[in-house]
Amino acid sequence: MKKYLREIQLSSAILCIIGVVLAWIKGNQVGMWPCAVGVLLFIFVVIYKAFNWKEYERDNKQNIGIILIATFILIIQMLLR
Repeated sequence: MKKYLREIQLSSAILCIIGVVLAWIKGNQVGMWPCAVGVLLFIFVVIYKAFNWKEYERDNKQNIGIILIATFILIIQMLLR
Protein backbone atom coordinates (compact mmCIF):
# COMPACT_ATOMS: atom_id res chain seq x y z
CA MET A 1 0.00 0.00 0.00
CA LYS A 2 2.79 2.38 0.92
CA LYS A 3 4.33 2.30 -2.54
CA TYR A 4 1.03 3.24 -4.25
CA LEU A 5 0.22 6.33 -2.18
CA ARG A 6 1.97 8.74 -4.56
CA GLU A 7 0.16 7.26 -7.58
CA ILE A 8 -3.21 7.46 -5.83
CA GLN A 9 -2.57 11.07 -4.83
CA LEU A 10 -1.48 12.01 -8.35
CA SER A 11 -4.50 10.35 -9.93
CA SER A 12 -6.79 12.16 -7.49
CA ALA A 13 -5.28 15.49 -8.56
CA ILE A 14 -5.66 14.59 -12.24
CA LEU A 15 -9.31 13.59 -11.71
CA CYS A 16 -10.01 16.88 -9.95
CA ILE A 17 -8.45 18.83 -12.81
CA ILE A 18 -10.49 16.84 -15.33
CA GLY A 19 -13.63 17.54 -13.30
CA VAL A 20 -12.96 21.28 -13.20
CA VAL A 21 -12.30 21.40 -16.96
CA LEU A 22 -15.44 19.39 -17.68
CA ALA A 23 -17.45 21.69 -15.41
CA TRP A 24 -16.25 24.69 -17.43
CA ILE A 25 -16.94 23.03 -20.77
CA LYS A 26 -20.01 20.83 -20.25
CA GLY A 27 -21.54 22.07 -17.01
CA ASN A 28 -21.40 21.37 -13.30
CA GLN A 29 -23.27 18.07 -13.40
CA VAL A 30 -20.78 16.45 -15.78
CA GLY A 31 -17.69 17.77 -14.02
CA MET A 32 -18.87 16.88 -10.56
CA TRP A 33 -18.30 13.12 -10.84
CA PRO A 34 -14.60 12.98 -11.74
CA CYS A 35 -13.92 15.70 -9.19
CA ALA A 36 -15.85 13.82 -6.49
CA VAL A 37 -13.90 10.61 -7.17
CA GLY A 38 -10.65 12.59 -7.04
CA VAL A 39 -11.58 14.14 -3.71
CA LEU A 40 -12.53 10.73 -2.28
CA LEU A 41 -9.17 9.29 -3.35
CA PHE A 42 -7.38 12.27 -1.79
CA ILE A 43 -9.31 11.82 1.47
CA PHE A 44 -8.37 8.12 1.49
CA VAL A 45 -4.67 9.01 1.21
CA VAL A 46 -4.97 11.70 3.89
CA ILE A 47 -6.64 9.29 6.30
CA TYR A 48 -4.02 6.60 5.68
CA LYS A 49 -1.21 9.07 6.30
CA ALA A 50 -2.94 10.46 9.40
CA PHE A 51 -2.95 7.01 10.98
CA ASN A 52 0.80 6.79 10.28
CA TRP A 53 1.63 10.30 11.52
CA LYS A 54 5.27 9.71 12.49
CA GLU A 55 6.17 8.41 9.05
CA TYR A 56 4.24 11.06 7.07
CA GLU A 57 4.45 14.11 9.37
CA ARG A 58 5.64 16.50 6.65
CA ASP A 59 3.02 15.28 4.16
CA ASN A 60 0.30 15.58 6.80
CA LYS A 61 1.15 19.23 7.43
CA GLN A 62 0.99 19.91 3.68
CA ASN A 63 -2.34 18.08 3.40
CA ILE A 64 -3.79 20.15 6.24
CA GLY A 65 -2.70 23.30 4.40
CA ILE A 66 -4.24 22.08 1.14
CA ILE A 67 -7.53 21.28 2.84
CA LEU A 68 -7.62 24.69 4.55
CA ILE A 69 -6.92 26.51 1.28
CA ALA A 70 -9.55 24.48 -0.59
CA THR A 71 -12.11 25.18 2.13
CA PHE A 72 -11.30 28.90 2.00
CA ILE A 73 -11.71 28.94 -1.80
CA LEU A 74 -15.05 27.12 -1.58
CA ILE A 75 -16.36 29.57 1.02
CA ILE A 76 -15.34 32.54 -1.15
CA GLN A 77 -16.93 30.95 -4.18
CA MET A 78 -20.19 30.39 -2.29
CA LEU A 79 -20.24 33.99 -1.09
CA LEU A 80 -19.70 35.38 -4.59
CA ARG A 81 -22.69 33.59 -6.10
